[in-house]
Amino acid sequence: MITTLHIKNIGIIEDLTIDLNKGLNVLTGETGAGKTLIIDSLEIISGGRFSKEMIRKGEEFSFVELCMYSPNNKSSDDGNIIVSREIYLNGRNQCKINGRLVTVSELKLFMSEFIEIHGQNNNQKLLDYKKHLEYVDNFIGEKLLLLKQEYKAHFDEFKKIEKELQENYGDDKEKQRKLDLLKYQFNEIEQARLEKDEEEKLEERRKIILNSEKLTDNLQEASYVIEEAGIDSLSTAIRALEKIEMLDKKYEDVNTNLKSVYYELQEISRDIACYKDDIFFDEKEREEIESRLDLIYSLKRKYGNNLEEIINYKDKIEQEIIYIENIEEHNNKLKKDLQEEENILNKIALDISNIRQKYSYNLSDKINKVLKDLEMKNASINVKVTYKENEFFETGKDEVRFYITTNIGEDEKELDKIASGGEMSRIMLAIKKVLADTDKTPILIFDEIDTGISGRAANSVAEKLKEISFTHQVLCISHLASIAAKADYNYHISKQVNKERTNTNVKLLNEEEVIEEIARISSGDINEATIKYAYELRNKKVS
Repeated sequence: MITTLHIKNIGIIEDLTIDLNKGLNVLTGETGAGKTLIIDSLEIISGGRFSKEMIRKGEEFSFVELCMYSPNNKSSDDGNIIVSREIYLNGRNQCKINGRLVTVSELKLFMSEFIEIHGQNNNQKLLDYKKHLEYVDNFIGEKLLLLKQEYKAHFDEFKKIEKELQENYGDDKEKQRKLDLLKYQFNEIEQARLEKDEEEKLEERRKIILNSEKLTDNLQEASYVIEEAGIDSLSTAIRALEKIEMLDKKYEDVNTNLKSVYYELQEISRDIACYKDDIFFDEKEREEIESRLDLIYSLKRKYGNNLEEIINYKDKIEQEIIYIENIEEHNNKLKKDLQEEENILNKIALDISNIRQKYSYNLSDKINKVLKDLEMKNASINVKVTYKENEFFETGKDEVRFYITTNIGEDEKELDKIASGGEMSRIMLAIKKVLADTDKTPILIFDEIDTGISGRAANSVAEKLKEISFTHQVLCISHLASIAAKADYNYHISKQVNKERTNTNVKLLNEEEVIEEIARISSGDINEATIKYAYELRNKKVS
């Protein structure tokens, strides 16, 4: 349940804190006092849309914080949950659940477990046909639980086998498509006959070819200098030293070193000559190298960053081809298992559908009886269960939709095609009344559920709200004395002007103040007669 709601800078609300309680909490007050802003704030903290025009004039942000107590919720050790949402003029959102930052969508999903808001423009759960099946199953309760559990176990196994078949190319068309692709890739790489160090060698040769003229000129010059100025000069020097080396050992040593240099220079000269020979090429060789490198670059774009990766990829797809071509036997077993699971699912789903069909009539009758109490005498809900032959859902093969006829002689239509906002709120109230014992949403909020009703209908709405509040925390904004009289806690919403700014205030009323408020909203005036009437209404409240 909600324990505290804190609102800051929304519309005429400057800074407002409301401590809420179990049971039926009714908010009353004059039009324009800010009651709707409180519902808007609850929608905002539930992940609803927010317009920057809602930010209080002159302020940079709005802030809503909600404290809840839910002893069985896993998000809190002690059951206390604090949720907040801060929205700035520039559109920035900051949402937190127990201090942890979350996205707006995460906030919306989290809060959907706790709060349902029903009003003129907010009955999304009732309009969502996926929720209709949940309403029916909650109504049926334990009678369907074991069947649904059995179905879910087989459904999970069915999906597991189906997924394995897909991954194993169990579909013949998919398998052939994959085989064709893999074989094409394998043949493309295989025909290229790649070698791991081939690209480097080609790049080196290509570099030489592209620089052949420069290489030739400089090698020629180096060769000439070595031959003319190097080797010949050294030869002359060696012969001169040979004439005097017998005169002193040092001349002999110098000549020996010089001969070593001479022989090394001859070796270098021969190497340069070989280099010059290597430079020779024809245009055909260049074209072949360019073509080969283009092929390698193309394969790299498709299959790997280098030739080693491409070769490894070829080995991998070769194994995959062998695997696919030999998996038929295993896939045949999986297909057999899948068919067995499908047969079981069909049988269980049909049993589930028959139960839903049976109880959908009962649910329709119960809701329609409550609708008549709510002065929607010509309205008729029809809960339709449609068995889908060719589809499997997690909950069976049924699609459940609520249809309604609001006037005699008209065709029934889906809820969102015919019902008004006030009617939708009363329809939801009727559904909640019928499902009160099984409904898992702990907090229900009704905004202007009393629109367009009075007399017996108003009394009936009040009674239904009170009965639902035995199992849920209910917040209701109302203008009706009969609803205010049933409240466990009454809050008066008012506004006042302070320093030329309008502010919303809220007050939890004591019993005497509750009587006066019931008197006020019953006739617009507080006098002896209205006070007496208020006492009578109050004393009739459900205990």
